[in-house]
Amino acid sequence: METAGPIFASGNEAIAEGAFAAGALFYAGYPITPSSEIAEIASRRMPGLGGMFVQMEDELSSMAAIIGASLAGKRAFTATSGPGFSLMQENLGMAVMGEIPCVVVNVQRSGPSTGMATKPAQGDVMQARWGTHGDHGIITLVPSSVQDCYDLTIRAFRLSEEFRTPVILLADAAIGKVREGVRYYPPTEEEKGVRPLPDCPPSDYRPFAFGGATPPLPPFGGDYIYRITGSMHDERGGQAANPGTADRVIRHLTEKIEGKRDRIVSVRSLALEDAEVAVCSFGCSARSSKAAVRSARNRGIRAGLLELTTLWPFPDGEVRSILSRVKAVIVPELNLGQVAREVERLNDFSCTVVRVNRVDGGLLKPEEILAAIEEGAS
Repeated sequence: METAGPIFASGNEAIAEGAFAAGALFYAGYPITPSSEIAEIASRRMPGLGGMFVQMEDELSSMAAIIGASLAGKRAFTATSGPGFSLMQENLGMAVMGEIPCVVVNVQRSGPSTGMATKPAQGDVMQARWGTHGDHGIITLVPSSVQDCYDLTIRAFRLSEEFRTPVILLADAAIGKVREGVRYYPPTEEEKGVRPLPDCPPSDYRPFAFGGATPPLPPFGGDYIYRITGSMHDERGGQAANPGTADRVIRHLTEKIEGKRDRIVSVRSLALEDAEVAVCSFGCSARSSKAAVRSARNRGIRAGLLELTTLWPFPDGEVRSILSRVKAVIVPELNLGQVAREVERLNDFSCTVVRVNRVDGGLLKPEEILAAIEEGAS
């Protein structure tokens, strides 16, 4: 879908449209509040796009299905919320180990467990990073507007193909449900990315070659025959459960992402050039943070905002930069300090870090953040 100008849509609608624009042709999922609109839209639109929608019996099988579709050569995605994301973790680990591109959307809600199914939260930050077991790298993007939902979904598919990895789009109930102007546009081939095919003879193909560029992933059923396993494997995918291979595989799965942060990490800044107090936030809390920064400026306080649109890999360099040159960093989030801990980890500069947290199902108000900015400036 392309629009000449902005239209009125929700974040969930924009996520679905972003996936279609990125070339997604397979969706498997199980409906769950507050992400269900994504599945509903996919069920209507996928057949007309030449794709396939499958409602699965649960989220564990949903993750398995999109792994299979990706290995068949299709761009595949699913959408869920916190409880469903928990069920996906085992097969998410399979996608990490098998280096299988796919996109997983988590529209966060209040937890733990069932929590408050219709209320927003940002409590799945660490689950996105470490929910599946073992050491590994992961890419997690986080939108703060409906336009972000469209743009970052397209980017998620490109990154998943480039790095042969699952990519998580970590939205929240407020962003998934809010309705505002968004422009749909056809992405360029560069924005969409492509899945390259091997150019070597099939006998020479090594799907898990370590070091250098990530090997291309041809679809199952062709001349290139390879194995996918969740166990430690050699460069051809064969069983190789030994210490040397384990060390190489785990370091590879981590370094292929952490070592290329410059191609992944993205942030936005507002009024940071002369800031004495900085706000570091993401998702729906970044919207309130932006209003608080503008109010602070109107009161003569030199405040600025660093908005994280990539959570993992964490923007270490960008956060260190502001920690090194301001008096205080305010970290507003709808949890008890999951991003604040990352900021504190990087704080080698005696900078004051102030947490602003809310976990009652409500949104942070700009005045709550403003009060913290005033405290940090004093």
